[in-house]
Amino acid sequence: MGSTEIIVLSLTKVRENSVVLHTLSAEYGRRSFITSVSKGTAMAMFLPLNILEAEVVENPKSDLWRIRNISAKYPLNGIRTDIYKNTMTLFMSEVLFRSLRDGVNEDGLFEWCEKNILTLDAVSSDFSNYHLRFLLELSAALGFRPSAEDLAPFADSRLSEIRKLTELPFAESMMVPLNGDARNEIARSLLDYLSRHLEAQLNVQSLKVLSELFR
Repeated sequence: MGSTEIIVLSLTKVRENSVVLHTLSAEYGRRSFITSVSKGTAMAMFLPLNILEAEVVENPKSDLWRIRNISAKYPLNGIRTDIYKNTMTLFMSEVLFRSLRDGVNEDGLFEWCEKNILTLDAVSSDFSNYHLRFLLELSAALGFRPSAEDLAPFADSRLSEIRKLTELPFAESMMVPLNGDARNEIARSLLDYLSRHLEAQLNVQSLKVLSELFR
């Protein structure tokens, strides 16, 4: 059996020797898997947005399939050695976890997520707006593709900044000057937009931590 690439969205410990990984993959979409762990298991491998390779063991008698022979596809040292990037991945993974229903398999979503993770890992400066651009592009990846006018009802006083983030090329959007309060307000506006279109309230708890860090 060949290996499958998965992106870790979240982890739930179910027993002393087992965890459930909530994941996204090109093959299975949003799906949870159980796997065995031991005292010697490197739990850092299961950090949010890590990209892993694993063998999937399908079980016709259960919806919770097992994965084994797990390894990290990329080290992501650029993320894991930077507290700002690391906190940003907590936010991004929680948004994905709360946005995607089990079984959802949007065409190209896994590849888009992988590209975003590797880009964040690679950038060396001017990435404080990265999570905002991520929210905008996630909307497009899920089929909404909002314009600034679509976002206006959610933008309050931040429409001009949101317009810049929406319309500027990636590198230039990273340079839009924003303070911590502005980023927090824009992130909440974009989450409200996503919530409306997904018909589910996205209560993203890690936004508060991210907002404090970038204040």
